[in-house]
Amino acid sequence: MSERGPRERMVFSAAQLIRRDGVAATGMREVAAHAEAPRGSLQHYFPGGKEQLVNEAVGWAGRYAGRRVARFLAALDEPTPSGLFAEMVRQWTDEYGSAGFAAGCPVAAATVDCAESVPSTRHAVAAAFATWTAPVARALADMGVPEERAGALATLMISALEGAILIARAERDVRALTTVTRELGPLLDAAVRKDD
Repeated sequence: MSERGPRERMVFSAAQLIRRDGVAATGMREVAAHAEAPRGSLQHYFPGGKEQLVNEAVGWAGRYAGRRVARFLAALDEPTPSGLFAEMVRQWTDEYGSAGFAAGCPVAAATVDCAESVPSTRHAVAAAFATWTAPVARALADMGVPEERAGALATLMISALEGAILIARAERDVRALTTVTRELGPLLDAAVRKDD
C-alpha cells in the first residue's frame, strides 16, 4: 500500500473497510487511520465528503474486479466459461479459507447500505457492476458464447457469485460457493457455440 499516494490509499482503505463493515460503520477517521493518511487530507481529496469517498471506493472495486478477469483467464490452460467462473469463485474460497469470512464485496455492501437512499451511490454501484460485467461478457464471447447471450450469462455469473458470497458469510462455510461453481459450470459451457 505504501507505493500509493495518500488519495489512492484512502480509496483503497475505504473499499477494504466497506467490504468488512459496510458503509454505515465505515467512518472517515477509520479510513484515514487505515490509510495512514493525515485526517486533514480527507477534506482536501474528498470535498464531497463520505459520499464521494464511498463512490470512488465502489468505482475502484468495480475496476479491480474487471481487471481480475484477465488474470483468471491467464490461469487457465484452456479457457472455458466454467473455468473462468471457477477462478472467479476460487478467489473467494481461497480468501475465506485463509482469512475467515469477515469481508465481502464492497460493491454489494454499498448497494445494500446506500442504493435506495443515496442516488449517486446507486449510480456508482450500477457503474461498478457494469465495469465488472463487460470483461466477463467479452471473455465469454471470445470463448464462443454467442454475443446475444454473453452479457446475460456474465450477469448470471456475477449474480450467482455475489449471492453465494452472502450465503458463505452467513453460514461461515464455502458450501454455497462450491455449489454455484458445480451447478452453473455445465450451463455456462453448454452456451459455447459448437462449430459443425
